[in-house]
Amino acid sequence: AAAEPPLRWEPRCRQQLRHLQDGARIAARLPPRLEGQWVSTGCEVRPGPEFLTRSYLFYANRLFKAYQFYYWDPSCRDPSYSLVIKGKLRLRQASWITRGATEADYHLHKVGIVFHSQKAMREVASWINQTSGEGCSGFLRPGRTWAPGALYELLSAKTERDCTAALGFAMHELSLVRVEKHHQPLLQPQQSGSRLVEELYLGDIHTEWVERLHYRPTGYQRPLQSAVHHVHPCPACGIIYRADEHHPPILPIRAQLPMQLSGSWVSTHCEVRPAVLFLTRYFIFHSNNHTWEGYYYHYSDPLCKQPTFTIYASGHYTQGIPSSKVRGGTELAFKVTQARVTPMDQVTVMMLNSSEPGSCGLTSSWSAGVEQDITPTNGCLALGIKLPHTEYELFKTEQDTKDRSLLYVGERPTDGSSPDSPDKRPTSYQAPLIQCAGASEEFSNYVSLKYLGKKDANGNEALKPFPVAFLLFIALLFLRWD
Repeated sequence: AAAEPPLRWEPRCRQQLRHLQDGARIAARLPPRLEGQWVSTGCEVRPGPEFLTRSYLFYANRLFKAYQFYYWDPSCRDPSYSLVIKGKLRLRQASWITRGATEADYHLHKVGIVFHSQKAMREVASWINQTSGEGCSGFLRPGRTWAPGALYELLSAKTERDCTAALGFAMHELSLVRVEKHHQPLLQPQQSGSRLVEELYLGDIHTEWVERLHYRPTGYQRPLQSAVHHVHPCPACGIIYRADEHHPPILPIRAQLPMQLSGSWVSTHCEVRPAVLFLTRYFIFHSNNHTWEGYYYHYSDPLCKQPTFTIYASGHYTQGIPSSKVRGGTELAFKVTQARVTPMDQVTVMMLNSSEPGSCGLTSSWSAGVEQDITPTNGCLALGIKLPHTEYELFKTEQDTKDRSLLYVGERPTDGSSPDSPDKRPTSYQAPLIQCAGASEEFSNYVSLKYLGKKDANGNEALKPFPVAFLLFIALLFLRWD
């Protein structure tokens, strides 16, 4: 193994990354228990963009009732329409594609819609009348007056009527399920102990509108939390819990933060991307010269304990401008000019060593735990990395309920491609990163997670190899990190 790089970087960043590696803090039962009510913890952004909150209730007899509340604005304060969805869910076997998830079958019985303004009614009726089949062409007559509280049927299993396609509506998110439990330390210094937090991860929504109706998820969207066991404080949780289709939640006003990228940002949990990728991220932004560095730690398991490979990338970025398409977001362009790769297990080493000569670092020279610069070969074909490369990004900063700064980076295209042109710029976000160091605390030297917490016989931090599932091959086939 290579010598341990110096770890003189900001202690809070290191502490957060160590915390993510401590998978024992998280329990995930297979199959999961879904009974009870699960709610959004804030305003969610789906590709499009769509702004919504969700409240899902699962009964012991497998029936469910789900609310989806849609809004005109990214603060979820101006409701457009609400959907009430009823059906039945049957959990099946553990997913062989997405480790840690359970596959499920669902059947929709009814979907109803309540409009919250004449504008919303007119717009949705126009979509349905233009794009639906013969059975839906007369869903609402032109000029029909909005009736507050009126429920209109979009889907009925009994009459075999389905007018939901025009809304881009599908509940395929229910076909991939995971429940995680962990304990949140009590906030008050004088209190000891912790409280239980339960999170429900449902399947991701495809970033391409035309694909979402038949896409079967392999990743997750932002988790819902148990209405009983959720993080504290959560101003939105109670509001969403008490809402229904006639009384959509109006979330509290939140201050708009200016885009301040400077400093260091790190993942808040082990992240899952479509095509079987588990990873954590660590970014450093230098606003004085608009340069950036990013570390992508890839793993083969949903607790991010079994490393497969690490990517380091760097370059520069443009001055941000407000997004005209996604209110509250900022558009930037990122140039990737340098990259290094560290394989962390023998499967990745074998794959890189068998790659086409001259396409990924020095031919047949890879070994576990040893970093190699792939800039001279213009990237790494086997990992889908091309250099130099420009990506058109969407960023957003927020503060959480504990006044910590969060950074949302644009969601990656579901098909594994790259947002390498302005028309492919994201319209939704990945899981947030949390700021672990400000601009004055930046450290740009190499951050290595592969040794953290691992000791050799002499007490020094050393590499401990992990076994990796054959699924990594599948993940690498789909990976497009460019």
